Amino acid sequence: MLESRRPAPRPPPIYMTFVVTESCIRCKYTDCVDVCPMDCFREGPDFLVIDPDLCIDCSMCVPECPVGAIYHDADLPQAQQHFLALNAELAKLSAWRPITQSKTPMAAGVEALRGAGLPDGMETALNAKLSVFNSNEFQTNKIW
Repeated sequence: MLESRRPAPRPPPIYMTFVVTESCIRCKYTDCVDVCPMDCFREGPDFLVIDPDLCIDCSMCVPECPVGAIYHDADLPQAQQHFLALNAELAKLSAWRPITQSKTPMAAGVEALRGAGLPDGMETALNAKLSVFNSNEFQTNKIW
C-alpha cells in the first residue's frame, strides 16, 4: 500500500480588501471612518481595524489616513502581512466596537506626524482640526 505524502490542509485564505497596518498603532487618526460608506472600521485600545466582511473595496479611506496606515491587501508590504489576519480576527471581537465618526487622535500620532516634517500649511490644518476636536462645543454636544 502506498503512503500518502500529501501536505496538511491549509486554512482557508482570508479575503480582505483594505487592511489597517502598524502605522496606526498608538496613532489612531480616525479621518478614515468618516468617509467609509459601510461603517467597517472597528476601534481597539491602540488602533483601528477593518472588518473584511463589511469592506466593499471602495478605497475612500486610503487617502484620508495621514500616516499611510491603510493598504489594499494586494499592495500590503511583506513586513506587514500579519496585519491581514490580525484585522480579520480583531474585527470579530466584541470589545472592538464599530467606530463611525472621527475622534481626537492619540497624542503619539499627532507628535509623530509633526515630527515627520509636515508640508507647508499642513501644520496649520492639523492644529485647526485638533482645536475643533478639543473645543467645548465638540465635547459638550457629544457629536462623536
